[in-house]
Amino acid sequence: MKRIGKNIRPYFDKARDSALLAVEVYNKPAIAFKSAGYIALMVIAWTSLLHAIFLSRKRRPYHKGANGRYIKIDGDYKHWELKECAKMFWTDAPQNPVRKNLEFFIPLRNKIEHRHIPELDAEIFGECQALLLNFDALLGAEFGKKRRLRESLTFSLQLFPSGESFAAAVKANKNIKDIKRFLDDYRNSISADAQNSGQFSFKAFLIQVANHQSQDALAIQFVQYDKLTEDQKAEVSRLPALIKLKSGGIVNADMMKAGDVVKAVQTGLGHPKVARNGKQVSKFNSDTHVRCWRRFNVRPPTKTEKPEFTDQRYCSYDKAHRDYLYTPAWVDFLVDKMNNEEEYQALYSD
Repeated sequence: MKRIGKNIRPYFDKARDSALLAVEVYNKPAIAFKSAGYIALMVIAWTSLLHAIFLSRKRRPYHKGANGRYIKIDGDYKHWELKECAKMFWTDAPQNPVRKNLEFFIPLRNKIEHRHIPELDAEIFGECQALLLNFDALLGAEFGKKRRLRESLTFSLQLFPSGESFAAAVKANKNIKDIKRFLDDYRNSISADAQNSGQFSFKAFLIQVANHQSQDALAIQFVQYDKLTEDQKAEVSRLPALIKLKSGGIVNADMMKAGDVVKAVQTGLGHPKVARNGKQVSKFNSDTHVRCWRRFNVRPPTKTEKPEFTDQRYCSYDKAHRDYLYTPAWVDFLVDKMNNEEEYQALYSD
């Protein structure tokens, strides 16, 4: 088993302890809003785990100043936040489902920090379960299987019923409609492959076992959706209890219109507002998007004889509808760029 160095041990222990405590908090029957404390602790756990991994790979997860030196605050290095850690760890995989799962919880944590919404627990259970399973898988891969959480736990998280109560809560309380909008916008902004992955949102089903010896009991197995056969997945998709939109016959299923890009990027930024021409407007709006595709040469101008000359990584021309469609990678690119204030201001300095 891989030895953990003295400089890495505090990060590793903090990561593991925080995750175990997160599970304990989630499973306490007296706690009504389980996901609030769970998410806060899992953010700490994931941040510490990624710090430990970076250090084990001889990479310092610290912020640098303009002079190129590492920044210190009160004598301690200023560590990368979880968002920066995820960006650096999956640099070449912006649509990695584990990364998208992590990035789902970063803004959500801030949105629910000062709210009490017990109905949210069932709505995001799949993502919460995946957050833990992904953590345990990465911990085992990097530091040894014997150190995984499953060595200390019987069940990771208890299961919950349907999320109907959250839908009812949204109708009754206008103050949480922004949470519903964030959930919908984020889930719609990622690729279909990432969205359907168990690493983004855990899905499992009970399947009857054939040729079971006992005739007195119904033998069933608890199986992850990702591990089902194609025939089993086809059967599952027909179950009325499972809401799973299929995109088999849909063209451009992963592509997004400009308006959808604007919503997804603004959501990814946390819905910030800026002062523009004496008014408070969304930081990323339709005008910003136009400035972006012009600046980064993603597509040609509107009136052009060659509309198909696009950057295929981010944009394609839809000849049938005579408009442009954009990829989830374009959303990731823009969120990254717009988080850099210099990049954002440069759009309006030309």
